[in-house]
Amino acid sequence: MKTQNKRNPLGKFCFLFYVSVIMLFLFINCSDVAYAGERFTVSVSNANVRSGPGTNYDILWQVNKYYPIRIIKKVGSWSQFVDFEGDKGWIYSSLVRRIPSVITIKENCNIRSGPGTKYSVVFQTEKGVAFKVIKRKESWINVQHEDGDKGWIHNALVW
Repeated sequence: MKTQNKRNPLGKFCFLFYVSVIMLFLFINCSDVAYAGERFTVSVSNANVRSGPGTNYDILWQVNKYYPIRIIKKVGSWSQFVDFEGDKGWIYSSLVRRIPSVITIKENCNIRSGPGTKYSVVFQTEKGVAFKVIKRKESWINVQHEDGDKGWIHNALVW
C-alpha cells in the first residue's frame, strides 16, 4: 500500500511565523547587548540621573557635560549605567553619545601645558571633574573641560 505524503500549508506558515518571532526577539535583545559595558559620555550641560527608567522616578543626582558612564542595561529610551565610583543610575539615552571622555579620580590633579611632568601646571582640578579627550600620547591625555579649558593629564589620575 502506498501512502500519500501531504504537506500542511498551515504548518509551514506556523513554522515560518515562529522562526520570524525568534529572529525578531534575538535582534531586539542583541541590540541591547551591544550597549552593555560600553562607555558613553553625557553630551548636554546638565542631565538628571534617576532611580528608574522614566521621568516618574526620583532624581538621584545631576551630571555635567563629558561625564563618562558605562551602560549596563537599556529599557526603551532609558539606559542604566555605572559611573567611576560604582554608583548606578538611569539616564535618558538621547542625552549620551560615544564621545571619548575621562573623569578625575584623585584630588588636586595637575593639568599641564604638555604631555609630561616637565611641562608647567596650567590649572588644578579636584576629584570628579569630567573632560572630553582630545588625543592621547603614551600615558598622557590631552583633555578639554566643558568651559573650554584645555591641558594634559596623566592616565593614572582618571577613569
